[in-house]
Amino acid sequence: MDELAAQRIAKAEALRARGTDPYPPRVARSHTADAVNQIVEAWPPDRTEGADLEVDVTGRVVGRRDQGKATFLDLRDGSGRIQVLFRQNSLADYDSLKLIDFGDFIGVHGSPIRTRTGQPTVAGTAWTMLTKALHAPPEKYHGLADAEIRQRRRYLDLMANEETRRVFTVRSKVVAAIRRFLDDRGFLEVETPVLQEAAGGAAARPFVTHFNALGEDRFLRISLELHLKRLVVGGFDKVYEMGRIFRNEGLGAKYNPEFTMIETYEAYADYNDVAAMVEEMVSGVAENVLGTTTFAFRGHEISLARPWRRVTFHDALREYGALDLDAFPDVATLGAELRRRKVDFAPTAGYGKLCDEAMSAYVEPNLIQPTFLMDYPIEISPLAKSKPGNPRLVERWEIFMGGFEAGNAYTELNDPVEQRVRFEEQLALKAAGDDEAELMDEDFLFALEHGMPPTGGFGMGIDRLLMILTGQPTIREVILFPQHKTVKE
Repeated sequence: MDELAAQRIAKAEALRARGTDPYPPRVARSHTADAVNQIVEAWPPDRTEGADLEVDVTGRVVGRRDQGKATFLDLRDGSGRIQVLFRQNSLADYDSLKLIDFGDFIGVHGSPIRTRTGQPTVAGTAWTMLTKALHAPPEKYHGLADAEIRQRRRYLDLMANEETRRVFTVRSKVVAAIRRFLDDRGFLEVETPVLQEAAGGAAARPFVTHFNALGEDRFLRISLELHLKRLVVGGFDKVYEMGRIFRNEGLGAKYNPEFTMIETYEAYADYNDVAAMVEEMVSGVAENVLGTTTFAFRGHEISLARPWRRVTFHDALREYGALDLDAFPDVATLGAELRRRKVDFAPTAGYGKLCDEAMSAYVEPNLIQPTFLMDYPIEISPLAKSKPGNPRLVERWEIFMGGFEAGNAYTELNDPVEQRVRFEEQLALKAAGDDEAELMDEDFLFALEHGMPPTGGFGMGIDRLLMILTGQPTIREVILFPQHKTVKE
């Protein structure tokens, strides 16, 4: 324990010696900080006192100014800040204020006033220690500059940085607004298993854990898709889930191994219907929560206003990469061309993976404004329905904005025989070394064999959307507790 913490513990003991519990079990609060500020601000300009009103306010001590026979404290609660004034002639034990440190939570009884400088203030006549902090909060003006410390110890970041509190307030409001949008459209929110027998619904490497009670391994879900589609089979026409997803992949500006996904499935809809819904939802949520559809992100101004651009996968490669996939129809020719262009790819990559690597290299960085990239190669879309007239493509789009992918949708494949063939092809890719290929899910196939209506499905990473809406450069700045390598003390 360091010397400063020892001094704070000594102050806690001094409070106990006075008969005061420095960690009392309850507190009376009549007004929030913001409520007192609003009361004073509503007074006529010439009014300076509210002696007819007594208030009890609470909060963390975040500022202190001793001026002769008066002490000013700044308290912060969840609503904001309020200034407190203690005068020596108004407080029975003025010396007791020496027991208050930065970071402590206290309760103050008094009356609202307006100071000579116009500052709403509580003139305190009594105070109570609510929580004695053993460590000082981060320094007021410099705060926390180290990104890893801010993210690893987010509680310190929230104490020190108003912007961090704003980001996560926006996040909460955006999540609530998305739910309201879907609820108002008749969607039913549901919950599906996190521990699954087969990690399906996406091309990703799963986490594996052992289920002791069953004596079997389970996968942490990499997608919400296959269980939600089971519910469509069962008779729910519109379902959605917002929940944590786990993918045992890299860490980076766009990646965190656990993240939040929203997925929706609507019977009797296709990927065009879903696209119209999604751009309405995202632009509407931005407008409702933040009052705008225009955002600054990584040096760009991004507009989420409708309509969003639509371009096919093939046309985008021609536009941004001068690459015509029709001229490179197989692994040998496309692989040779990408090697010539020095585009990296795994030696085991199939044709679809090569197409995806080309898209990532040439197209993705250029899609700054919201764009639906339409009609993907079938090899990387095993759960999507083939495009009529072109069996090499499927009815799938991905949303790109800010230079990265933020969402994905299909006209869902509902032919159980074709779906089995697609899964078997994925198993062959896995056997060839592709550890992100889809796994076989026999129960999902059995569900499809009972009939799933034509369905449009959609998934979007909430965290990546929040990066755009809050102007944050990395996904770690919009996740309260992102993953970090353990630090051994």
